Amino acid sequence: MSPEKRTLAIQVALTLTALEFFGPVLRDAGASHALNPEWVGHARVHLVWLLGFMFLSGVVNLVLIWRSRMLVLSASWQSCNLGGFWIAYFLNPAYQGAITVPGIHTEILGVDENVFVFAVLSCVMLGVWITLARGPWSFHARA
Repeated sequence: MSPEKRTLAIQVALTLTALEFFGPVLRDAGASHALNPEWVGHARVHLVWLLGFMFLSGVVNLVLIWRSRMLVLSASWQSCNLGGFWIAYFLNPAYQGAITVPGIHTEILGVDENVFVFAVLSCVMLGVWITLARGPWSFHARA
């Protein structure tokens, strides 16, 4: 595969994984999370802050992928996002968290939708890192 085609494949994969930055903004800004009156107000501030950070992270990652071609930086940033989910998932018993909200979340192939989607995205990201490591790929920024 030519470096240009390898780069395009990485860009497409990173774009798919970058979409995760926008999912929580669409899903968690409503009554189940940010506007939930049962949540402590300060917790809602932290959530909206996080959602703003995630939205801006998504925008910046798309610029890194398609304009600047800073693919390693985008992959690193997105890996932090994916890793953060897995930390929250594995530590949720320690802070009495819940991955699934009954009536809101569903299952895909018998697995909670969040866990399923993050498992798929983590596999895509692993493929990105393998492809980046194998090189060569075109990393030159477009004018």
